[in-house]
Amino acid sequence: MNQLDALLSRVSVWDVIDILIVSILIYEALKLIRGTRAVQVLTGVLIVLLLFYVSQRLPLPTVRWLIQGLLAYVVFAAIVLFQSDIRRALSHLGRAPFFRYLSRTERQAETIEEVVTAAEMLAKHHTGGIIVIEREIGLRNHVESGIPVDAEVSYDLLTTIFQPTAALHDGAVIIQEDRVAAASCFLPLSVSPKLDRSLGSRHRAAVGLTEESDAVAVVISEERGEVSLSLAGRIERGLATDELRDRLQSLMLQKRPVAADVKPAGEASA
Repeated sequence: MNQLDALLSRVSVWDVIDILIVSILIYEALKLIRGTRAVQVLTGVLIVLLLFYVSQRLPLPTVRWLIQGLLAYVVFAAIVLFQSDIRRALSHLGRAPFFRYLSRTERQAETIEEVVTAAEMLAKHHTGGIIVIEREIGLRNHVESGIPVDAEVSYDLLTTIFQPTAALHDGAVIIQEDRVAAASCFLPLSVSPKLDRSLGSRHRAAVGLTEESDAVAVVISEERGEVSLSLAGRIERGLATDELRDRLQSLMLQKRPVAADVKPAGEASA
């Protein structure tokens, strides 16, 4: 017991942090290589290291010389063999919650610009669509109702999804943490009797979703070629590109509540 107390007395907080960081790195590395060819390569490396250890304990000078010569090129060989895995690991590290938090404002600004550009292009060609941006309340149930995508937000991807000939055009695209989480998602239709009769199913779905969550829904009308924005069960129709950008920036970047001039869902914009 005294020996255990003496050992614990030598362990500082920094030692615990050091061990914890190394453990997390090893765990994440094992997760990344699981199920890839890197597992077989790593097994081969371990066998070579085992032979090197044995050659030091036993009179095997030729084996020891050969392995020592190979070890000089191990780093370069690892870079060549694991280049795709290294790239994937660095990309995974860059998407870690801590680093995502540091660059969140910049990424949100880029996401807004891509959504605005996509909405402008879709409206110009009278192509309908719904783009939902998740805020504080999660939309997991709605994401699971669609087809997983998990891709970076870009106007090319958004406009392609909503093409009438695309398999995923029917439904909504949901953006989570500045990534396209899923497409062809089903949204609940609003049953409010106050809704304008001219509102189609896309607008009713956007209103229905925003009635039960704090998400922002951008709706592109196929018939009128106009862009609308729905939040908190209310909708503003006929937004110009700059107006849509200003609304999204105020909601996503500045965290302001819905603008006072947003009209209730039952009213049409002038």
